Amino acid sequence: MCLMMLAFSMAVGQTGEEYWLLVGTYSNADNSNGLQVYRFNTSTGDARFESKSTDVTNPSYLAVGKDGTRVFAVSEMGQGKGTVNSFSFNPSNGALSWIGSVTSAGDHPCYVSVSNDQKVVFAGNYSSGTLSAVRVSPDGTLDPKVQTIKHEGSSVNTSRQDKPHVHAVVLSPDGKYLMVPDLGTDKIHIYAIKTASDNPLEPVGAAPVTPGGGPRHLTFHPNGKYAYLIRELDAAVTVFDYKDGKLKEKQSITLLDAGFQGSVGAADIHVSPDGKFLYGSNRGEANEITIYSIGKDGKLTYVGRQSTLGRTPRNFAIDPTGNFLLAANQDTNDIVIFKRDQKTGLLQDTGKRIQLDKPVCLKFVRINTGG
Repeated sequence: MCLMMLAFSMAVGQTGEEYWLLVGTYSNADNSNGLQVYRFNTSTGDARFESKSTDVTNPSYLAVGKDGTRVFAVSEMGQGKGTVNSFSFNPSNGALSWIGSVTSAGDHPCYVSVSNDQKVVFAGNYSSGTLSAVRVSPDGTLDPKVQTIKHEGSSVNTSRQDKPHVHAVVLSPDGKYLMVPDLGTDKIHIYAIKTASDNPLEPVGAAPVTPGGGPRHLTFHPNGKYAYLIRELDAAVTVFDYKDGKLKEKQSITLLDAGFQGSVGAADIHVSPDGKFLYGSNRGEANEITIYSIGKDGKLTYVGRQSTLGRTPRNFAIDPTGNFLLAANQDTNDIVIFKRDQKTGLLQDTGKRIQLDKPVCLKFVRINTGG
């Protein structure tokens, strides 16, 4: 009877669509956490550890190629020691294998993305205010000849914006442009992408942001018509209309509860897969996620807020089915799994946790069940 009950419970736990969950981290003292892979069930919210790679120190922010077989990570080191790292990934069994590394050509790379054709990887270097384009060979090796662009300028917050600080490198929905929020200059710099060129990035313009806002991360609506920028320094979101590599501001809305007086540090931003809700995380003393509904015109309306039940939600992710939101609390060493109400957008704690040191970035990859 006990064996039958165990078999039944295992079968129940394995129902529902499953995805790989990749977790980038800041390395702990013995470098034992590394880049980790979990199997995540989108019906139950259960996560099971599968594998990891400790070949790279501080494999923090991640990008996954469109076919799911390549993973890229930046290693956030200072004094010109930052690197871009390439891994092969087996979407059938979750196995990771480090391929190689090249310099990010800057200090403290904090964001990475990959072109749709997987020929170029882009890295944003926070401390040096630079971005880099790294060519990728078909076998996943990285070209040591790196195109590097350095931003110039500053803004009104003299303690945080005395120089450029590139904080993200985000592809446009059609993959033709790269949006580069720069916290130090209060601009989103825009580049055309030419993956066949030796210098894949060409500047084509910039969109100004509220002075003192501190542009951090940016995401697009699934319909490709709207872009949403989270501003780290004043904890707010800017809404843009988007078309053909151009951004036009249409709304600004705060993340903060009325009367909030604590320190802030807005961080990550994502739209639900159905395009109906937007979520933004706030660190500092808030440690919460603010929830908005998205109107037909792309504008936001406040819906609610949810504590992340930990400290420093640097990153979070919504699973591809939209059933769960996973909040990575960097300073409490856990990922809190929330059930997501797809009608209201609100979040409810499932009581389920993934315990691991210093989680920084979460990415979902479809499991290849074809063998």
